Amino acid sequence: MDPILVGFLSLLAVLLLIFARVPIAMALMLVSFFGIYAIVGVDSALSMVTAIPYSFSASWTLSSVPMFLLMGFVAYHTGMTRGLFEAARAWLGWLPGGLAISSIGGASGFAAVTGSSVACSAAIGRIAIPEMHRNNYDVRVATGAVAAGGTIGALIPPSILLIIFGIQAEVSINKLFAGGLIVGLISMFLYFCVVWFVYWRSPESLPLAEGVKREERLAATLAIWPVLVLILVVFGGLFGGLFTATEAGAVGALATIIIGVLRKELQRERFVSAISDTLLASGSLFMIVIGATLFTRLIALTGISWEIADWIDSNGFSLLVILLVITFIYLALGMFLEPIGAMLLTLPLFLPLLADYGIDKVWFGLLVAKLLEIGMITPPVGLNVFVIHSVAKDYVTLEKIFRGVFPFIVADLILVALMLTYQQL
Repeated sequence: MDPILVGFLSLLAVLLLIFARVPIAMALMLVSFFGIYAIVGVDSALSMVTAIPYSFSASWTLSSVPMFLLMGFVAYHTGMTRGLFEAARAWLGWLPGGLAISSIGGASGFAAVTGSSVACSAAIGRIAIPEMHRNNYDVRVATGAVAAGGTIGALIPPSILLIIFGIQAEVSINKLFAGGLIVGLISMFLYFCVVWFVYWRSPESLPLAEGVKREERLAATLAIWPVLVLILVVFGGLFGGLFTATEAGAVGALATIIIGVLRKELQRERFVSAISDTLLASGSLFMIVIGATLFTRLIALTGISWEIADWIDSNGFSLLVILLVITFIYLALGMFLEPIGAMLLTLPLFLPLLADYGIDKVWFGLLVAKLLEIGMITPPVGLNVFVIHSVAKDYVTLEKIFRGVFPFIVADLILVALMLTYQQL
């Protein structure tokens, strides 16, 4: 069977299976097996589906994923992140729109421990939204700020999305983390600007909060000392060259366990829950990544990436046009698919294509992470929005949350435009 035809039929089959609600890992594995079988025969197909999952799962770099997940789950179950919103409020609450800004700041701090957008939105939303509601904040701004703030979790290290990209694209995870920190902080500042713009347009929608005394500010900061220590240990060692990104996961997990024991918060039941959550999340991620690795091998066998590259060359499309098309594809996929699945579905096609144009993989990885996180708050299936609605349905409708995130989506698109224009960012 013609390999090019197999390639296009495989892409179509994966998309149909995903939209038919087949788990993305299963869709990728099934299509990969039958696609490889159609090209090279059953013996080679069986050999690949036997060898590739083992060789990939045994990757040393991949071991950082369960370690960072364990760090986040232990921190969550022991309540280390509980005071992040209050600490951010103590320092930022006096600003115009201070509670909304504190929500974004608290989500950024939470991201530095968990690396999960959904976890950020859920944890901060349970605390911040009722507080903003009591202070008569416009519910659209309140929920929009928390939903958007949660997306920073995929950018600020330790980002699971960036780790998986680094493994698949074979680029330095340290460089991805350093770039992700910059893009995450710029995102946070742009979200602050959105809140200030809303305050400037309608001060009554974001009433000023009461000031906090110096003693209360100090107490709120001391309450989050475990998070500050974790950030210092992981980021300091990582960017100071003491250990690699892979080793940072193990160091962070060990530090979290030690802190939990010292605070007498890591009882047996909580530790078992953290281990269980880590195993479930790791198993799910590994299945998706193994399926994506098999799919990458299939795409390589079909030669479809080179066929698309030749078609682009023959039509004389500029690099900017190609990047804009890729941007649109990721924004569209982000509306319907989970970010890691959407990324792994497309990388086998895009990475060989961009290699011909000399595109820096670190920059591209950061762009992909940002685009997919925009999809987390974009209708009709913005996952973060549904998470916020689940914790704040007594205060707000789904429609109002989507209205509330719109200005933050505009800020995100401004950042994407800057990233496309100034890659040195």
